[in-house]
Amino acid sequence: MKKKILLMAIALMSIGITNTVMAQATATQSANASAKIITPIDISKDADMSFGNIGIDGTVGTVILAASADGSRTEGGGAFLPATTGTVAAAEFTVSGENSYTYTITIPTGTHTITHTNATDVMTVSNFTSSPDTNAGNGELSAAGSQTVYVGATLNLVASQQAGTYTSLTGFNVVVNYN
Repeated sequence: MKKKILLMAIALMSIGITNTVMAQATATQSANASAKIITPIDISKDADMSFGNIGIDGTVGTVILAASADGSRTEGGGAFLPATTGTVAAAEFTVSGENSYTYTITIPTGTHTITHTNATDVMTVSNFTSSPDTNAGNGELSAAGSQTVYVGATLNLVASQQAGTYTSLTGFNVVVNYN
């Protein structure tokens, strides 16, 4: 009888050990991977910068063109703005991309030269500004994924500026990047 009790005790212990081993099972769960490729940021030119008609009184002068849709100008020094304005416009660009994303705007920091049709006389354009303002940090695309950017600047005239039309031989760059 003692043998049967001993065998039964051994059998019960092995069942207990087996249950303990069974309790150490592993668990598995799977996860999916995903990614979203956003719409690339893009910039397109809608209008070139034009300071319009300008007069000079024989002394150094400037004309500041605002970075705005209204094409407002301010004269300084020997420059004056005649009643016949000609074409006046800030450079205008459309930035497009992913809805509601913010981006940075980089405009020229140096000078840009415009040349007379005689290919000899020049004027410089400097102090570029933008709206939205690059100093404020960012532009933000609308819910539709676009925004208009205006770029203005200062036109620098010398006292003996030759009359005639001046244009860029190469354009100036405006760069946009997502934040």
